[in-house]
Amino acid sequence: MDRVHNLKQALPYIQQHRGKIFVIKLGGRIFTKPEALRSLSQDIVLLHNVGIHVVVVHGGGPQLNELANRLDVPQHIVGGRRVTDEQTLDLAKMMFRGKLNLELVSALREAGAQAVGLSGNDGSLIEATRRHPVDVVKEDGSTTQVDFGHVGDIAKINTEVITALTQANFVPVICSLGATRTGGVLNVNADTIAQHLAIALGADKLFLLTDQQGLFEKLGDPSSLVSYCDCNDLEQMIQSKAISGGMKPKILAALAALKNGVNKVHMVSAFQPSSLLLEVFTNEGCGTLIVPHKHEGVEL
Repeated sequence: MDRVHNLKQALPYIQQHRGKIFVIKLGGRIFTKPEALRSLSQDIVLLHNVGIHVVVVHGGGPQLNELANRLDVPQHIVGGRRVTDEQTLDLAKMMFRGKLNLELVSALREAGAQAVGLSGNDGSLIEATRRHPVDVVKEDGSTTQVDFGHVGDIAKINTEVITALTQANFVPVICSLGATRTGGVLNVNADTIAQHLAIALGADKLFLLTDQQGLFEKLGDPSSLVSYCDCNDLEQMIQSKAISGGMKPKILAALAALKNGVNKVHMVSAFQPSSLLLEVFTNEGCGTLIVPHKHEGVEL
């Protein structure tokens, strides 16, 4: 009977979300745990099968680091973002569009969905321009000018290719590579891609899946989980340095999405079983729900 009750509890959420667009971003660490990847793929396919248009974006930072170390290609990370020289770009092409994208497409197919792997070059999906040298504030508070190399800033998203795939009942799976107008390839942060896709597609929800339960008020303290917050809360947490390092680009992506039409951003664990389903189909959720303004209230 408990199972029947749970199914009935999920019904209003299924009705509310059918036909909506969810953009789901996965970090590279999910690929290090085959069982977690399999479980998460099953959750994504369940969302797909109840009529939600799911668009998946994935990174691959840990795997790129491992490959670079194996081949003795030095890596330089500044402010949580990678400097991409020509050698590193070649490795990113192999790892992101090759190995990892194929693994995720295969996992989704095993779970029962027809998925299509894409990079920014496919269908002119993500047009990007090479980033100019920028001033970056380091963790110690000092400022340095950094040339990030073959790193792209997104100029345009071609939603036609994504819409065509989702309307034909495919799940698009997009790696973190963008393209210049002339077909060149640039490394683009996966959180940034997810943010721009969510805005361009008019997504109802953007999910940022990480290796922790959600957003913590106190850095590294799981007991300080923030279950519900808004843009103002996030900006205060950045100022207090409760958000820093690799988490900061994710939060900046969340803020940009919420300020440009995305209704909700959810931060949940990629490794906790069924966390994605609990966040979507239950009142309690299990991670962090972020809305533009708290006074707007919490909807389904």
